[in-house]
Amino acid sequence: KGTIHLFRKSQRSLFGKLTHEFRLVAADRRSWKILLFGAINLICIGFLLMWCSSTNSIALTAYTYLTIFDLFSLVTCLISYWVMMKKPSPVYSFGFERFEVLAVFASTVLAQLGALFILKESAERFLEQPEIHTGRLLVGTFVALFFNLFTMLSIRNKPFAYVSEAASTSWLQEHVADLSRSICGIIPGLSSIFLPRMNPFVLIDIAGALALCITYMLIEINNYFAVDTASAIAIALMTFGTMYPMSVYSGKVLLQTTPPHVIGQLDKLLREVSTLDGVLEVRNEHFWTLGFGTLAGSVHVRIRRDANEQMVLAHVTNRLYTLVSTLTVQIFKDDWIRPTLSSVPIANNILNLSDHHVIPMPSLKASDNLNPVTSTPAKPSSPPPEFSFNTPGKNVNPVILLNTQTRPYGLGFNHGSAPYSSVLNQGFGIPGMGATPGFRTGFTNVPSRYGTNARGQPRP
Repeated sequence: KGTIHLFRKSQRSLFGKLTHEFRLVAADRRSWKILLFGAINLICIGFLLMWCSSTNSIALTAYTYLTIFDLFSLVTCLISYWVMMKKPSPVYSFGFERFEVLAVFASTVLAQLGALFILKESAERFLEQPEIHTGRLLVGTFVALFFNLFTMLSIRNKPFAYVSEAASTSWLQEHVADLSRSICGIIPGLSSIFLPRMNPFVLIDIAGALALCITYMLIEINNYFAVDTASAIAIALMTFGTMYPMSVYSGKVLLQTTPPHVIGQLDKLLREVSTLDGVLEVRNEHFWTLGFGTLAGSVHVRIRRDANEQMVLAHVTNRLYTLVSTLTVQIFKDDWIRPTLSSVPIANNILNLSDHHVIPMPSLKASDNLNPVTSTPAKPSSPPPEFSFNTPGKNVNPVILLNTQTRPYGLGFNHGSAPYSSVLNQGFGIPGMGATPGFRTGFTNVPSRYGTNARGQPRP
């Protein structure tokens, strides 16, 4: 018998994990088509790179980078299928949809880096222009164009299809849209193809092939080799301008920002939620794009103490679920409590002022908030915590000083207006001059006895 390891973890390498996930994707029949196109793409890239070396054309190299981008798009499509197969786990509680967003972002950024590399090589070629051989330039152009269009139109790439429609238009799409309106004004039947805007990937493939055809004709006619460098710069700029809006859109999704086109709808739904029965306040709302077409959010709802939590939760979820598919709602009741002065029954003689003196003790923090010049409370440096109301009696407890001798006949004051002499006779006067005040003070230099009380006995 072998040793039993209770908490032993499986030691699987990174390559083993990738192989396991690849087998999971390859088990689906829909992935076979993508794998076939990926194999053909690798063969096509190999031939194009050899033709770029034989022709010494940097424009064909820039166009070959678009074929490499097609390989990245096929990998992104495989990741999209893998995301649909995977279920949320304790580590990835929201699922794996952000992996395809990351794949789109990485693909577009790598395409832009390739365009920057072409611009750098083109700047060096302007100083010393080499000779361009046109033997396989045109052949490589049509092979790359055919394969790129066939790949884009044959495979439904869900992530890139969504990004191309949701992202802002590139400068190439805007110029082509202006030209398309003029053409559609003459031939209205072409409006379904050119309007409202063309597919950016198909557009850049056609525009790059057109630039290479012009390069081939000018080199064949006039041996104008500098046009190859100019075409490479044009293809690089078109690539950069097409990929940049997609990078920005996918980057904002990765940063968990709220999509601008749903802000108005979210504000409307939050106003409706705040008017529901029992809802007092909606706070700490945060909504972000979890994946392409998936909106997630969380919100805190404060309700009345007598409201039904499950009923309010159902109504709030029903209102927000139309727009937010992954929603977290936290319901908490109002914890405001009315202040009470005493928690014990009040005695019958509690209103006798001479027997029970209620002295409200000020808070120790009150002196810290006073302005030394005006003696007024200063503005607090930070807002009060949630549901901490500065109401009298909640934060300061009254102090009740009990007197050992009780007086059943009340205070002994005569109501109404009285002359000044009668007031002196009731025991009020100046201490130390034979007057008899009715209250004991806190001074130590005052005599302990002040005349007599209402019964004629000396009062302590």
